[in-house]
Order: sequence, then structure tokens, then C-alpha cells
Amino acid sequence: MAVSIISRTIKEGFRKLNHGNIKKSPKILLGFMIMPVRNISCLEVSKNMSLLSNEKKNATVADLKLDQPQENPLVVLLAWMMANKKHTYKYADIWIQKGFDVLTVNVNPWQFLWPTKGTQVVAADILKFLEQNTFYSPLMLHGFSVGGYLWGEVMVQMAHNMDRYQHILDKFVGQIWDSAADVTEIHKGVPPAVFPRNKMMANALGKYIIYHLKTFDKVATRHYIRSSQMFHTTLVHAPALFLLSKTDTIGTESSNQRVKENWESMGIQVEWKIFEKSPHVGHFRKYPKEYVAQLHKFLDTIDLQKEKQKQEGETNKDRIKVKM
Repeated sequence: MAVSIISRTIKEGFRKLNHGNIKKSPKILLGFMIMPVRNISCLEVSKNMSLLSNEKKNATVADLKLDQPQENPLVVLLAWMMANKKHTYKYADIWIQKGFDVLTVNVNPWQFLWPTKGTQVVAADILKFLEQNTFYSPLMLHGFSVGGYLWGEVMVQMAHNMDRYQHILDKFVGQIWDSAADVTEIHKGVPPAVFPRNKMMANALGKYIIYHLKTFDKVATRHYIRSSQMFHTTLVHAPALFLLSKTDTIGTESSNQRVKENWESMGIQVEWKIFEKSPHVGHFRKYPKEYVAQLHKFLDTIDLQKEKQKQEGETNKDRIKVKM
């Protein structure tokens, strides 16, 4: 099949996705078990971000700023490709039951393939939300698959102005990475997310992505590489938990191991959980009790109340300095 035909077919698929015709497109159901969740309040922050809570938010949002302060700590949940809202709710519910609000972030395939007009815009919105709503503290990260790449883009922007964003970095008390996928595996990870039931089209998209990487260096490839480098030399030094599987060919054990070794060499505390046979971002679905227990165990190592008091104390010190 010629590259031009593949490209037109894929672009048409992305056009339908971007116009909201998800119901007419096959969807991949990855990463969780079918189980009821409690009522979750959802506030649409932007096209790509939603704020989830255990109670209805009376707050409204303008220019990514909530008009009412929130008292709960916040999890930034960076979803996998093509994640449906009701699917991410399964994970959000784990955090909500622990007293967190959850900012879910999704990107679509078009935004991923054209980062300068896609994922980098979303990354800027994540930063703007955190900067505009400084009352959220402490902060946690929970990223899936390409969410690692998206967070790398966030850190690239932070690195350009550390004086401005250091106070945000200081609020992170923990990070969890589920099936984190490196740039070297994107030609394997994106196709099944877009075409889960059409192997021929998935293979065609995989070939197109390889062509895309070779052809569009300035607007795509160099940004993937820079994000990957930033993820490996992270700005977030909070304790980390990696969740992965021996059978995952996308978020591989070897690529995650390299990240683990880099982070440990920087003095970051890294916990490591390898499941036996779960698919990519499918650990919760395959091992629900073990997955939740691992998250709770990790949280137990972080004294959130102590961290909150510590961060509030540092904020008060800064205010005193300003007055003096």
C-alpha cells in the first residue's frame, strides 16, 4: 500500500476522531476491569482536561483558573492514547476514595503526531492550570503509556523557566508510572490504540509512523527525543512507583529499567512492580486487588498531611520575606 494512500486513510480516521465520531470508531478498552464506580463529579477544564471529584464542584473555570479554591490534594492523571472518560474514572476513583481531586489529561493521535500544534499545547495548558490554581497541594503524578512522553513535554517547558515553575515542582510528593512507553516504541503503541480491531490498518499506521519519524524531524521527531531525554533526567525528584509487565512489548521492562537506573543515580527513591502476564496498561484489569494494594502501599510511604503542612510552612515563610 502506498504511503500516500495510508496517509489519507489515517488522516480521515483522525478527522473523524477530532470531530467527535468516537462512537462510530472501534475503541481499545485497555487498562481496567469492568466494575461500578461511585458518582464522580466532572468539571470540564478544557478540551483535553477534566477535573474529577467526589462532590459536585460549584466552581467554574475561566482561562484554566477555578473561581473557588479547593482543599483536596491533586493527582495529575496522564491517560493512555484513546482513553475513554468512563475508563479513566476507574483509576480516578482509587484516588478520590483517598481524598484527592483528579485532573485527567488526554491527547488524541493527531495531537501526538504533530506535537508543536498538539501535545505541546496540551502540556502548556497543564502548566497553566497548576500555575493558576496554586491552592492545590500536595501534587501527585499518575501517568500511563504515552503520558510519560506528555509529561516530558511539560518538563521541557518548565526547564526554560525554572524560577517560574520551581514552586510547582516542589509540590510533587510522588509519581506513579504505569506501562511508560519510550519514543523508540511509539510505532508499536499508537497503532493498536487507533485500530484495535483492524490488524491491517494497525500495521499500515505503524509503517506510516516510521515514515513520519524519518520525514518530519523539525515538527515531530526531535521533540519526541527531547521529551524522552527530559523524562530520563526528570525534574521531579519525588519517590516513584513503576508498574509494568513482563509481557508488555510497548512499555517494556528494559526501557523502564533504564529510566529506573537513571533516577536512582539521581537519588530518587524508586519502587518497582512487575506483573507476570498483563497487557499494556492492563495491569489493573488483570490484577485489580494487587494493583490497588500496590498504590495504597506506595501512598503509605508518603505522609501527605506532613507534606501539606511543610509546603504551607514554606509558603508562609516566603510571604514573610516579601513583607520584610
